[in-house]
Amino acid sequence: MFKDSAASGLGSEYRPLDSPHLENPHPFLARARREEPVFFSPALGAWVVTRHEDISAVVADTARFSSAESITVGAATTPPEVVAALMDGYPLVPSLVDNDPPAHSRFRSLVSKAFTGRRLAEKEPFIRALVDELIDSFRKEGRVDLFLRFAHPLSASIIAEILGIPRSDIHRFRRWSDELTTVLAAHGPIEHQVACARGVVDFQRYLAAALEERKTSPREDLLSDIVTGSQGMTPPMSMAELVSMLMQVHFAGHETTAGLIVGAVELLLEHPEQLRALRDDPGLIAGAVEEAVRMSSPVHAMFRTALEAVELGGVPIPKGAHIRIVYASANRDEARFHEPERFDVRRPDVKKHLAFGQGLHFCIGAPLARLEARLALEALLRSLPGLRLVPGQTPGFLRSVTVRRHESLEVAWDVHATPAGGTEPEAT
Repeated sequence: MFKDSAASGLGSEYRPLDSPHLENPHPFLARARREEPVFFSPALGAWVVTRHEDISAVVADTARFSSAESITVGAATTPPEVVAALMDGYPLVPSLVDNDPPAHSRFRSLVSKAFTGRRLAEKEPFIRALVDELIDSFRKEGRVDLFLRFAHPLSASIIAEILGIPRSDIHRFRRWSDELTTVLAAHGPIEHQVACARGVVDFQRYLAAALEERKTSPREDLLSDIVTGSQGMTPPMSMAELVSMLMQVHFAGHETTAGLIVGAVELLLEHPEQLRALRDDPGLIAGAVEEAVRMSSPVHAMFRTALEAVELGGVPIPKGAHIRIVYASANRDEARFHEPERFDVRRPDVKKHLAFGQGLHFCIGAPLARLEARLALEALLRSLPGLRLVPGQTPGFLRSVTVRRHESLEVAWDVHATPAGGTEPEAT
């Protein structure tokens, strides 16, 4: 523990993985912005930064704040039994979100062209067809878990398509993603953590085999692009580096986008006046997606490490200290947004949000996330008349120090009015 890291009143109360903060962190974060915008959390072993101005300053200053360990700070210590199981695979090495320049730039250059406007335009027909296919699979049921049956398989299938993974293997990738989350968080019974570690090793071996196969049989996919690009690098990237990078791309490419889609639907159904505005003017869809990104903030927080003694919000932070930057708090900062707790699809200042990060680590997949969410919302509202939340449900949330998303969301609609071919009756 650092000398100046005595917990304040707020610091001792802050437990983001426990109730009530897990289900609704925003009242506490609003209080922190007012009373103590920078405080030390013993539970996380990190300083927590809650205001937009301070968080923006941290993410912009890569000289003084390192992204190393940005996704593992705050987790419990990995048990030796889990470490032993992971030794059968490749070491988990820094790649994209948990790396600093110049190494970070090498990794980013390998994956960036998969998310260009041209590449995404080529994928849009596939995404549209997949959205319709998933909706058709439950259209006549009248009720569905939107995360389980739509948002998660949608985002998982899209990132699999981009990577070049067969759809028949997607169920394995979901399990592996859950197991990776458990290993990184280091929570739960030891036996379960060890089993998850073995799953992570299986994940690594699958990716390594796919990369090896692309060396002799390249295709039009990201795996082939990565193999080709890495071979021309000096020094060439190791298999451990490539596998770690692909695991991050896969996780970020579906967990956060699935959370965005479900969060956007929930926000619209909780605000019928905004839903009516969107139905009356479909041109508002881009603004609705962006406002949902701000309000739901699927990447709830990240971590940085102070490379020297610094001051944030008037609070001295010692060299080597870990810092939790809470994007979800920045995105509801009263000093940055007018009436930040109000969901407004016409919000003029919405682009000030930090949900996709900023600067060097701005989310490389942000254009894809926006596209997926837009197409998903358009199709859901067009195809499911009377779409509404099922009353009385208590959706759980993923226990993660960085990602916040629903584990389920039950919705219902009027089956008798469901139009053939997805043509929606005139809105009232």
